[in-house]
Amino acid sequence: MNMTNWFSEMIASPTKKAIPVLSFPAIQLLDISVVDLISDSKKQAVGMKLISEKVNSAAALSMMDLSVEAESFGSKIKFCDDEVPTVIGKIISTFEEAEALKIPDVGSGRTGVYIEAIRLAAQSINDKPVFGGVIGPFSLAGRLMDVSEAMIYCYEDPDMVHIVLEKVTDFLIEYSKAYKAAGANGIVMAEPLAGLLSPGLVEEFSSSYVKKIVNAVQDENFAIVYHNCGNATIPSINSILGTNATAFHFGDAIDMRDMMKYIPENIVAMGNISPSQQFKNGTVESITTETLSLLKDCAKYPNFIISSGCDIPPLTSWDNIQAFFDAVDDYYKNI
Repeated sequence: MNMTNWFSEMIASPTKKAIPVLSFPAIQLLDISVVDLISDSKKQAVGMKLISEKVNSAAALSMMDLSVEAESFGSKIKFCDDEVPTVIGKIISTFEEAEALKIPDVGSGRTGVYIEAIRLAAQSINDKPVFGGVIGPFSLAGRLMDVSEAMIYCYEDPDMVHIVLEKVTDFLIEYSKAYKAAGANGIVMAEPLAGLLSPGLVEEFSSSYVKKIVNAVQDENFAIVYHNCGNATIPSINSILGTNATAFHFGDAIDMRDMMKYIPENIVAMGNISPSQQFKNGTVESITTETLSLLKDCAKYPNFIISSGCDIPPLTSWDNIQAFFDAVDDYYKNI
């Protein structure tokens, strides 16, 4: 599938389909736990297939699991049956530890599970593109150094941060290539930690490394969708756009009504119904109202595609999820 043309056709079409980050609620359809899902390629692929058949989404997305790559580097992970895994502690706090950090093989830990899941999903989902999920370079480096301390290291020990970034970027390039070889049409790269940096720091510690990954992996048949759910994305938008990713996805910490003013008309931008306030804790009525309101204000931009602000929590009500899709479909039927 030519993904450059796919996104261009999406912009040109007067009606759009939503592309929420919808994967973990598959546990309800499969009657399994989150731990079961993240540990089993076949269950992930079946979950993606079931979601693809259940809702009117333009694409099928894998899990936004921001622990899997850190685990391969040696981080400890907290697992729960009904919540997304999280990284515990840190493995790098000195320059010497950064230099000694070994780049793991792609396929180590659960990365092999996720690659195999995309291979299986790409074989079974034939009517829409299939996207794998990877973490962004600064967000991965931050999890290895501790998220809070990584921000301080950017000022106090930038050389150490760059050593870690070089290594994680090399790994993410190879990991993304493995998704590509497995049949994925692209990846969604989650770089939320960069959303807390100032514009200058974003360029130095995030965007420049994201661009390396884009240059190494992206082509007309393989798209990189850059995701950032931080609250400082608008001040840093020039740096973010400079990564040259195919498309961009923003979280509900910002207002898409403001963001769309900065997005070139030939580039797709997606967002940003709140996963927590609306999908997880809202009602059918509230998510319908929020979805229609955002469409009313942003659908005037042909390059706007409505989505969730981030990944939708595992135990989100499927009534709320369906209400979101119904609102999107109803809006475009009546324009």
